[in-house]
Amino acid sequence: MGISIGICETDAKGALCRELKTDVLKVRSEDPTRFGGLAEYDCVVSLDAAKAAVGDWEAFIKRNRINAETDAVYLDKVKNGDDLAALEKLSEKIPTGWVDVANADADAKAEAVASSKKEDRLTGWDLVSFDEMKDMCAECPLSWDKGRGCIGPFGPDNSLLPEIAGRRGCAVTASVPEGVKSGRIYSPADAARLLEEIPILTAALPEEGKVMVRRYSGPLERLEAVAKISSSEGCGFYFF
Repeated sequence: MGISIGICETDAKGALCRELKTDVLKVRSEDPTRFGGLAEYDCVVSLDAAKAAVGDWEAFIKRNRINAETDAVYLDKVKNGDDLAALEKLSEKIPTGWVDVANADADAKAEAVASSKKEDRLTGWDLVSFDEMKDMCAECPLSWDKGRGCIGPFGPDNSLLPEIAGRRGCAVTASVPEGVKSGRIYSPADAARLLEEIPILTAALPEEGKVMVRRYSGPLERLEAVAKISSSEGCGFYFF
């Protein structure tokens, strides 16, 4: 297992992804119908009703390219206009669980977002293609990992760098394993202290042996890069 470093990018005004990541478009709710017209629905026809309505079932699934193993017919999957007209009157609206808040008023959007879990939210960033993400990260001032983004490796979970740091009085670096366990968010003030620790640890590595220089020079460079961004952007960072 390895330990990674991340920047709290949505707290930084300079992050190119900030606006997209904070723009919630949809949320999943346990009771979507409470949000009225914002709730999304699937229009569904039962398998038996669909078969009775379309006649030749094999021909129906072939011309509409519907999976033969389907347990119901979803109207948004029906491509043939005549089939759609025959099935629409038989369909039932079933809530998908999603609430579309992209164009909701501020109060309704805030209520819907507050009712959802963080992992049940769809933001503008989720709609960006991989290539667009890659290009944006390459240009972002928070992209500390050589243009690859604001998340990168610290090292293995059995890294000796925290132990070395502890012996040298470098409390921030020494706290990394515990920070992973506790989910601690390190502040810009922690970043300032970390920047003070980097030269101490850089000087200490040769005293620990050539192997330690080769093994931990890279992690120290990455720690320094993260700490500089945290300080300049006023955002937190974390280990996971």
